Amino acid sequence: MEIDYGNIKVIGFDADDTLWVNETYFREAEEAVGQLLSHYETPNKVDQELFKMEMKNLPTYGYGVKGFVLSMIELAIELSAGSVSNEIIGKILDIGKDIINKPIELLDDVEDVLKTLSRDYRLILATKGDLLDQERKLEKSGLLQYFHHIEVLSEKQEPNYQKLLNHLDIKPSEFLMVGNSLKSDILPLINIGAEAIHVPFHTTWEHEKVSKERTDGLKYNTIERLSDILSFIKVK
Repeated sequence: MEIDYGNIKVIGFDADDTLWVNETYFREAEEAVGQLLSHYETPNKVDQELFKMEMKNLPTYGYGVKGFVLSMIELAIELSAGSVSNEIIGKILDIGKDIINKPIELLDDVEDVLKTLSRDYRLILATKGDLLDQERKLEKSGLLQYFHHIEVLSEKQEPNYQKLLNHLDIKPSEFLMVGNSLKSDILPLINIGAEAIHVPFHTTWEHEKVSKERTDGLKYNTIERLSDILSFIKVK
């Protein structure tokens, strides 16, 4: 799609599954808890009920590993009618700690792209999740030096982005967002008059999926890998 990015001065990047691997670890954790609770329900049913529990708890716990762990524990209590053992609760806690302690696996060409773009553009990181966990991942990633500003949002909706751009004195017409989620990184930005580039990850959390009808007719580009952005964005 022919889109003019000539006015862009600031580029925002999502973090999880745009710069580094994240959802893969949650999928592995879901499989693990499915097996752990298979005495009470089939793994497939556990997976379905866990998603429902996460959605119910989202307004209370927000995004991130901690809320995910609390939802797993609550589900274990519910499915077992309160009889779940301390041993299983301990194993659920270990599943959560394992996610937190995963090494940061950068996606292809991420650092090269950030290094190149940072010479000509202000780069910001706009992600959502648990503040401590996201700060820890960014520190471990070695990418902190490329960003002028870091923002961990409670939600990624139009008001959140508008507030961020206002705070940083950025015009929507001069802002480009890059991310893997159509729901969180693309649609809200287009709706406030900014630009967006979609970089799909091979797996997407159910909560982040949107119907094709919601994206029909919208102007944004989709690229296969982050380095493809350099085909659209001018650099010296």
